[in-house]
Amino acid sequence: MLHNPFRGLKKQEWVIWLISLATVLASNLLAGETDPVTLTAPLVGVTALILVARGDVWGQILCVLFAMLYSVTSFRFHYYGEIVTCLGMSAPIAVASVVTWLKNPYEKGKNEVKIRRLSAREILLLVLVTVAVTVAFYFILGALGTANLMVSTLSVATSFLAAALMMLRNSYYAVAYGVNDLVLIVLWVLASLEDISYLPMVACFLAFLLNDIYGFISWKRREKKQGLH
Repeated sequence: MLHNPFRGLKKQEWVIWLISLATVLASNLLAGETDPVTLTAPLVGVTALILVARGDVWGQILCVLFAMLYSVTSFRFHYYGEIVTCLGMSAPIAVASVVTWLKNPYEKGKNEVKIRRLSAREILLLVLVTVAVTVAFYFILGALGTANLMVSTLSVATSFLAAALMMLRNSYYAVAYGVNDLVLIVLWVLASLEDISYLPMVACFLAFLLNDIYGFISWKRREKKQGLH
């Protein structure tokens, strides 16, 4: 049974979450216009990440919703790589993660997932699959006429790696997502130079970066608590 995900938030987690929400809201005001989807997607996203940082399966459920909302915003600027990544990769992996996380709780009756380390064989396989996905999507996105092709392809690679590590319940998901955040900041800065209404997406991924840094620290602490050190 899933429990209220906000009941156990620590003081620093409330602070990070509220700062993230405020950053998103402020960026929408600075952009001069508020689009419902562009506003809602980041709000859902930062909420998902603070819960994922706690190893809470509710975070994965919200990741599925974020992927759908983010795809709408990406479609408007012809970032087809982001659409394909979200709907064809991130969302399905997030759904799979919900299942694997529910099957592997740290303690029975709690939302916290049991963290695991990867074997050398798993790491090698993950690297090879990531390279294959990157090469394949470079040509697919090029054929679709994706804007900012190189940056979009790098976004696919880092997003795939991060989502896979999250599904595998490994702490380094946050490092991969942190790199992905930096790529997406560049991607949406380029979009904002053409249309200021996309500025909230820059703020979104700045807030995501903050949450992913905290997520890595949090999961490393949970590793110690779960006896992985």
